[in-house]
Amino acid sequence: MGPSALRIARLAERLRGLGHEVDDVGNLIVSQREQLADCGPESIPAIAAVCRQLAEVTADAVRAGLTPLVLGGDHSLAMGSVAGVATALAERRERAGVIWLDAHGDINTPASSASGNVHGMPVAHLLGLGDSRLSTIATPPPAVDPSHLVMVGLRDLDVPERKHIRDLGIAAYTMREIDERGLMSVMADAITIAGRGTGGIHVSCDPDWIDPVDAPGVGTPVRGGATFREAHLALEMVADSGRLVSMDMVEINPVLDDRNQTATLAVDLVVSAFGARIL
Repeated sequence: MGPSALRIARLAERLRGLGHEVDDVGNLIVSQREQLADCGPESIPAIAAVCRQLAEVTADAVRAGLTPLVLGGDHSLAMGSVAGVATALAERRERAGVIWLDAHGDINTPASSASGNVHGMPVAHLLGLGDSRLSTIATPPPAVDPSHLVMVGLRDLDVPERKHIRDLGIAAYTMREIDERGLMSVMADAITIAGRGTGGIHVSCDPDWIDPVDAPGVGTPVRGGATFREAHLALEMVADSGRLVSMDMVEINPVLDDRNQTATLAVDLVVSAFGARIL
């Protein structure tokens, strides 16, 4: 239901208002949750199939010189969107930089995850860890090098995730660092790291990196997130960099939202990433 909520919040019209050409190619066909025997590791074949299809779509868009904007759904879709972007960039002998805006690390593997939820595993698989059906979608795998990945907004990590982040040397900025240094300083570092030696930056945004006061309609809210203005500043800085090559907006759940508040905020943030200015 997340993509529908974003469409209802006039995402395409807002982007066209900035002068962009928008081609809404519709939804991919995804197995309904009740059709799957299990929504944990047993659902990996179904998730892998959708992610491979999504990777083809995003790769074709980048090859055509377009900027794919992927709406979802849970964050597991990034295993497809980022893999496709990475594949297209690799054909130009370039790598993908990724800024992961999320309260969570999403860097568990099936072996390390306590819950078995695949939406807590996309980063691990993009880095080549975990289940080979999910970690080899990009050509060549892995989709992302740890040195080109930046996490921003972290405040809810499992013990294995902390170890993975440290062991891989990933640039990870928690809310404490944002509190201490300010969002502008953190995002300047993030854009530099994700942009260094890459063909562009993919921004994968889970609105749960924002405080639930402003973004209540998310699957896994955590108190103490970024403010409304901090979130806008982050995406405005991405736009100013001129390096945005693709973007995800995920995890919006209208059932948990308040009068489509979170979807409306998400549209505002996407528009900021694509160049909206106050003046």
